[in-house]
Amino acid sequence: MRADEQGTSAPVTVVGIGADGWDGLPPVARRVIEGADVLRGSARQLGLVPGDVPAERVPWPSPMAPALAALPEAHPGRRVVVLASGDPMLSGVGTALVRLHGPGAVHVLPHPSSASLACARLGWAVEETALVTVVGRALELVTPHVTPGRRLLVLGSDGGTPAEVAALCARLGYGASRITALAQLGGPAEHVLTGSAADWPHGVVDPLVVTAVEAVADEATVPLPVVPGLPDEAFEDDGQLTKRDVRAVTLARLAPLPGRLLWDVGAGAGSIGIEWMRAHPSCRAVAVESRPDRAARIRGNAARLGVPGLQVVEGRAPEALAGLPAPDAVFVGGGATTPDLLDTCWAALRPGGRLVVTAVTLESEAVLAGWFARVGGDLVRLSVAHGSPVGSFTGWRPAMPVTLLSVVR
Repeated sequence: MRADEQGTSAPVTVVGIGADGWDGLPPVARRVIEGADVLRGSARQLGLVPGDVPAERVPWPSPMAPALAALPEAHPGRRVVVLASGDPMLSGVGTALVRLHGPGAVHVLPHPSSASLACARLGWAVEETALVTVVGRALELVTPHVTPGRRLLVLGSDGGTPAEVAALCARLGYGASRITALAQLGGPAEHVLTGSAADWPHGVVDPLVVTAVEAVADEATVPLPVVPGLPDEAFEDDGQLTKRDVRAVTLARLAPLPGRLLWDVGAGAGSIGIEWMRAHPSCRAVAVESRPDRAARIRGNAARLGVPGLQVVEGRAPEALAGLPAPDAVFVGGGATTPDLLDTCWAALRPGGRLVVTAVTLESEAVLAGWFARVGGDLVRLSVAHGSPVGSFTGWRPAMPVTLLSVVR
């Protein structure tokens, strides 16, 4: 990077380039590339620049992350231009560089994104289309978005993504969904492949591909709701499960918000942490569970229900809580009588954070009553009864009442 008159480094310029290559670049982007001392990018991207552009061409190494972190010091006194696919700020290198070095160190010249081009070809409104990236991430992140009538675009790492998305939709009971693979968008080799999720006829396709899904539920499929209170049957469990009605009330009290972190202490089947993360893609949760078999079950439930990023910590609280990032909310579904547990959770909470604790025994109820007297909040008793057969008639069978303490720090 070339130093300016004050001796500070000029920002790295990131230029988005599409499958149409040099011909698709506007004049300002061409001038920036022609004036560069160093071009950084993949071998494919560097090959899109005409040979008479004099800049030194340096392809990214693998892994790429260390080179991104070292970029400001890698080419002292030289003008550096980074080439990126499409819009550099859509799951691209521009986003990574801004996160590493700050917005003042990066200047971005975007190209139309693959998502925008895909919506243009399909006739879909961009603002009404969900976008999911599985580049370097688990495919199961697609799961929460597959609901009846939903349109979504999936950005993947390679040409196997359309077939993988089709298989996932079929497993979820959405085999009738229409899958469209849009490859080499905007370039001379642009082409489109279509099929249903259940009978996707194509194997590995061009790696520069966007997968579009028009979700259609199969006849016997019961869609899962996006609000708290999934059916109990959605979780594998050994009986240690916060039941549906109590779970819905608990999550309402925990009040998940985008970007917030939850500790689910004594997680059992992981239902609270899983539903917290399903509330918004940026919600995060840590499930703390002492039994290895239950911890494994939590991981399976999280992946199947579309939140594979749920962090599972095996260990007994409060010792297992040491070193975890400070939470915005804590749920303790059992173990309120464990010495120092609630005090540890309360001390760890960020200001304005929420602590929600449930109890079913007299001993744990007494602990909650003591906390209520000390810190206030809401103390609620929940009684749920289910209609069930009584001979040839129907009667109410009550579940154990649950006492719930909810308090804001």
